[in-house]
Amino acid sequence: MVLVFHGNRAAGFLFFIFFAGFCFADSGGFSGALDFAAAADMAVAASAELRNAYAAQGIKERAWALGARAYFPRVGISVSENDRLQQLGADTFQKSYAINVDQLLWDGGRTSMSRTLQRLEIGQGYSQLERMAAGIVDTALSVYRNVLSSRAALAIRERALENLAQQRRILAGEVERGLALPVDLAEADITLAGTRIEIISLKSDLAEMERQLAEMLGMDALPELSEKVDVRRGTVLPSFDSARALAEEKNPELSEARYSITKKQGELRFASRSWIPAFRLQGSFGLSGRDYPLTRHTWTLGINIELTGPWLQNNFSFQAGWESSDDKTAQLQNNLSPVPDPASALNRRQAEQALALEQENYRLAFERIGRFARRAIEKCSMANEARGLAVEAVELAGERCRLEELRLGLGQITRLELMETLIEYTQKEIESVNAAAALLESERELERLLDLKPGDLAVFAAPVLDSRKSEKSERNFYE
Repeated sequence: MVLVFHGNRAAGFLFFIFFAGFCFADSGGFSGALDFAAAADMAVAASAELRNAYAAQGIKERAWALGARAYFPRVGISVSENDRLQQLGADTFQKSYAINVDQLLWDGGRTSMSRTLQRLEIGQGYSQLERMAAGIVDTALSVYRNVLSSRAALAIRERALENLAQQRRILAGEVERGLALPVDLAEADITLAGTRIEIISLKSDLAEMERQLAEMLGMDALPELSEKVDVRRGTVLPSFDSARALAEEKNPELSEARYSITKKQGELRFASRSWIPAFRLQGSFGLSGRDYPLTRHTWTLGINIELTGPWLQNNFSFQAGWESSDDKTAQLQNNLSPVPDPASALNRRQAEQALALEQENYRLAFERIGRFARRAIEKCSMANEARGLAVEAVELAGERCRLEELRLGLGQITRLELMETLIEYTQKEIESVNAAAALLESERELERLLDLKPGDLAVFAAPVLDSRKSEKSERNFYE
């Protein structure tokens, strides 16, 4: 799952955190069963690390907004009083107040490009945070699936223990009547003890996983889980073309690569315009005098041209003004520094090389995404096939148990051998549960590749299922 917030995304995420924390403060505050989607949202809302990361990103965004100050005039105010008391000569007293204004007129668009690059970095930061949130979701859902499969395995083991205990009671009666050997009863007790040990181990592991999941969701105890490991549930997969098209459009890695390319293009434009001079308008107004009220005033207005390059740095300024109403002033100044930074001449080439590398990486990732989509669909298909085979194995193992019961009635096998057959049946049931859980995991990997929320794969693949049903109905009609 990838979280996307439009506008002020930090504020949107913090509102989501507040709302989720208000609704899911503890297990008592959550009503109803917890499905995959709700668990994913709660895991994201409960992550303090992600919350702090979004807050830090929000600070960067506000800092970028305040950076618009670069377009407005810089105003400086200075106040001074210079008093000189001399033993020989007249004392002097000078008081002055001045306001200086410096306004950027044009710098070749470098300021705008710099802010654009900062904006892209902020957007890339949000993309990384969304991938971080997706990782938290995947971890939580993995634990959720482990809890489901462990609960199912525990239920199977407990049912098997009841069946084995019943067979052990029958075997004890047969030993009393002399129809079975005491050594068989001892082996049955060992089998029961091994099953009980496995159940205790499963309960311990399950309790730890439930604690871990509750902690990830920010809850004291888990509520009812609505999702189940259904060994008979198959999967409906989208077509390869539709999956590839969606992955090319929304895959998080490709989206981040596009961000990087746009950023490198901006850096190249910034480096290409570094030679353009910057024009600034400068002015000042001041009052000065010996005593208050100050009677002498001055003001100046001028332009400053600054050129910064690898081979030449030049600062040219011209100012003109008036002092009181009689005196006029003018100042022309030029500061020249040859070869200030020759290494910066390679900045453009470095930017071109960095852009070419990002474009090549994106091209390779774009080509790989199709293979990844095909591989993910094939993996889901194989996992679904493995689940079906595991279900068939359970059915065959159940039929074998029925046959072994008949053989036991005919005296062809011992009851201890029947108990071993029941244990094998239990193992097949657990393998089918693991196969169903593996299918859920494969589906989630495909959802992550397509940037889908948990459970949305079925919705995305629904048109494929509908088209297949319509084709089947049309064939039946003509037949």
